[in-house]
Amino acid sequence: MTSTPPETGSRAGVTAALTAYALWGLVPLYWRLIDGAGAFEVLAHRIIWSLAFGVLLVLLFARTRWRRQLASPRTLLTLAAAAGFVTINWGVYIWAVTNDRVTETALGYYINPLISILFGVLLLQERLAPIQWVAIGLAAIAVVVITIGYGRLPWVALLLAGSFGIYGVIKKRVTVEPIVSLTYESAVATLPALLFLGWLAARGGSHFGQQPLSQDLLLMGGGVVTAVPLLAFAFAAQRIPLSLLGITQYLAPTIQFVLGVAVFGEPMPPARWAGFMLVWLALMLITGHALWRARRRRTSSLGGTPAG
Repeated sequence: MTSTPPETGSRAGVTAALTAYALWGLVPLYWRLIDGAGAFEVLAHRIIWSLAFGVLLVLLFARTRWRRQLASPRTLLTLAAAAGFVTINWGVYIWAVTNDRVTETALGYYINPLISILFGVLLLQERLAPIQWVAIGLAAIAVVVITIGYGRLPWVALLLAGSFGIYGVIKKRVTVEPIVSLTYESAVATLPALLFLGWLAARGGSHFGQQPLSQDLLLMGGGVVTAVPLLAFAFAAQRIPLSLLGITQYLAPTIQFVLGVAVFGEPMPPARWAGFMLVWLALMLITGHALWRARRRRTSSLGGTPAG
């Protein structure tokens, strides 16, 4: 049996990473296709159909591994906590997309790496380089500037970045395949989702089965929309360096930003542009620092002397 050449695996990994982040960036277009159902109804269906599609994928790709990965009560409790934060993240995101806040979702995912760094300091006692503190300071100034521009705190961006940042910290404590994790987290959230949909139906407010078939299929397709980019990301993470994966992550919020401004026509007064530019500058600083550290480690591992 022949092995895949490293360069081929790397190209496939880059392609998978770009595909994952492009799909995440384009997903507002999908949620905008759903008409009538409110954000919480869409969220409930996303959870339920993510579970259904996830179970199918686990049976196909992790049939013999999932039991071992979920054998520990500590792992189950940790992932249950993660389920709470990812549900908040999904709900805020869907609400924002359907309420003309797409640029604010882009801001949330732009500042997410900075929030994750800050959580690393506060929760994991990680130490930061001076340039990382500068980047966090720029992000804080950006939030103030954008608050002035919006006339309110950009709570959507902060909730998205905060919930996903805490989700990332929690997930660091367990080693579980992404599709197994997604399926279990969806299972944890499914009972509340079913109760909500039952309550909605009892009030006569459910849209599922009461609208064109295309709309029902879009609600059901939320599971596929959730799982496919995750699978592409998991494929990429096994084949390309984290430094490269870290750069490609900015593709998703960039696409969201373009959609918000150019496609959905969301306003961008000067204060918002200034805030976004400060965030972009902060991201350039932390990305440059991450690349420098990766190059330094690579040089050291080869026995050379780091330059500069």
